[in-house]
Amino acid sequence: MKNAPLQIDIILGTRPEAIKLAPVIRQFREDPAIATQVILTGQHREMVDQVMALFSLKADQDLNIMQPRQSLTDITCRTLQGLEGLFRDQRPDLVLVQGDTTTAFAATLAAFYQQIPVGHVEAGLRTDNLWSPYPEEANRRLISQLGQLHFAPTSLSVEHLHRSGITQGVHQTGNTVIDALLTVAERNPPCEIPGLDWDKYRVLLSTVHRRENWGEPLQDILQGFEAILTAFPDTALLLPLHRNPTVREPIQAHFGNHPRVFLTEPLDYGELVGAIQRCYLLLTDSGGLQEEAPSLGKPVLVLRDTTERQEAIAAGTARLIGTHSPDIFQAAQELLENPQAYEKMATAVNPFGDGHASERILQICRDYLGHSSDQS
Repeated sequence: MKNAPLQIDIILGTRPEAIKLAPVIRQFREDPAIATQVILTGQHREMVDQVMALFSLKADQDLNIMQPRQSLTDITCRTLQGLEGLFRDQRPDLVLVQGDTTTAFAATLAAFYQQIPVGHVEAGLRTDNLWSPYPEEANRRLISQLGQLHFAPTSLSVEHLHRSGITQGVHQTGNTVIDALLTVAERNPPCEIPGLDWDKYRVLLSTVHRRENWGEPLQDILQGFEAILTAFPDTALLLPLHRNPTVREPIQAHFGNHPRVFLTEPLDYGELVGAIQRCYLLLTDSGGLQEEAPSLGKPVLVLRDTTERQEAIAAGTARLIGTHSPDIFQAAQELLENPQAYEKMATAVNPFGDGHASERILQICRDYLGHSSDQS
């Protein structure tokens, strides 16, 4: 390995990226052979700041691209323009991106334009439907084509990469979200919601934000929730609202006055982990929660027609139920009425990792850059 510290830039812009990269950043910053620079794009703002504070992390650069009602084109162009000068002037040895956000794709493209290798954390997720989820499925496919290191969370993710012709630089590491989750869960963080008595209700924790669920699917989801609450008076719904008004406003209009629905601002990550620990089950379109909740023994009902986390479905930790209100009600009813069905999901083994993915990623990057420098 070369004498000067290796420079590795870690790019993030959204809350899920911040959560999943936090343990990676901490591992890399503890290595004296690596100069780690964290660059925020600002695709999300307050939600990322919460996560960074929770893990005692600070960014070295902030592109601050966020604008009201920004489009995918806005995010892509502003990220490309912001990273071009940084990459050109600083010439990092490696750029790390996470997942399938527009930040991750644009950062990969910016690094490619400067001929800088890219490592992709959480590589190989696929639905094999280019339009679902949109734009994430396209983003992750494109990142795979341009990246040099592919950190696949599971064996199925490895298979997906191989099937698409990506065979070099593929490593099965587990998912870093489990590293982050277990670190925070050890603290048993509180989640105090005004008016919500965790001991009085079986609390259903929900998050809804994906683009494919905007409009009519969201209305169906809300009707499904209402049917559950009507049939089971011992249940309550905790629904942290996304910042996007396209999602936020219909939920507020539907449930703003319901006595057992608790609409909150986005929970910080510590509060979210506390909510998972205390809730009865989850109804969500979030990819991250499909991975996290099983580690804390909570069943997940996935409010989507497709999922790139097929491992969760196969393992029995999650069920894919779609967005039609009768299907949502039926799936929740089974878990609320049938203790055996609930216990089967709650005790299924989480397929997404053991909490040591970040350590593996660090070692793989060291080996890759050591080999590269020896060859230069």
